Amino acid sequence: MSSESTEVRTGWYRDRRGAEAVAVTAESGRRTAVRVRGVEYAGTRLDALTAAEADGGLPLTDCVLEWDLPLPVALADGSVQPATLCCLLALGEPASDGTPERVDLQLTLHWGGAAYESGLAGGDFEQALDRVRRQLPPGTRFERAGAPAAASV
Repeated sequence: MSSESTEVRTGWYRDRRGAEAVAVTAESGRRTAVRVRGVEYAGTRLDALTAAEADGGLPLTDCVLEWDLPLPVALADGSVQPATLCCLLALGEPASDGTPERVDLQLTLHWGGAAYESGLAGGDFEQALDRVRRQLPPGTRFERAGAPAAASV
């Protein structure tokens, strides 16, 4: 039995052609994937999701992905409270090399009647999550350590 886990979160994909529900899949912090209009984009970082060579091999660009994650917060007294991490990834138009010209990731933790925001960050999930973590009251932490990792969602 493998210790690897796969998390699937539903969310939304939007671009100039419209919007559609999508499933964002993360495999043990190693790989993230999303299927858009029949094409799977995957990668080890949110800012580098690319289609397979058979589907053109192009990076995902010029779109917005949104999804939510349950991310409980543990208090200093040992109790755990529910919280939701809202994720918004905006990928700019393709640059000359095909990669997005800009990558904006914004995380917002909704917990205890407050919203804790990462502000705009590049595509580094852990860095954005750390910005949120530093705003929490002393003695609190995320219950699920490392959730989600660099490639997770």
